[in-house]
Amino acid sequence: MEMNDEIRIEAPRARVYDALNDPEILKECIPGCEELTKNSDTELEAKVTLKIGPVKAKFGGKVTLDKSKAPEQFSLAGEGSGGVAGFAKGGADVELEEDGDATILRYTAKADVGGKIAQLGSRLIVSTSNRLAGQFFTKFKETVEAGD
Repeated sequence: MEMNDEIRIEAPRARVYDALNDPEILKECIPGCEELTKNSDTELEAKVTLKIGPVKAKFGGKVTLDKSKAPEQFSLAGEGSGGVAGFAKGGADVELEEDGDATILRYTAKADVGGKIAQLGSRLIVSTSNRLAGQFFTKFKETVEAGD
């Protein structure tokens, strides 16, 4: 499954980039996020509870960031396990383009799921993924634009 979109954030690229690297902001914006721990500049650990159709699961997972082209671009890869509900793994490439005083955030994300979740059908998984991504970016945009 692949998703991509772009969003205009009325804030300078440096502020958007800093927010994408702030565990407190990310925890606030990630739907269902209960815990987000920054283990290093490139590794995060998360606990997230999600409901996908009739399946509700608590996922624990790790995310690794590649900041070699930052702040213009960076990528992340991660995987998580939801016990009997299954697993999810994937990654995303993020591009931050300056547009005057604003920033255009573009992303392409890929994910694979397995276990009970995979049995729910791709349409439900894709629609849920799109809804969760929409919730994240709406909240992220509001948080970054609100500033300090």
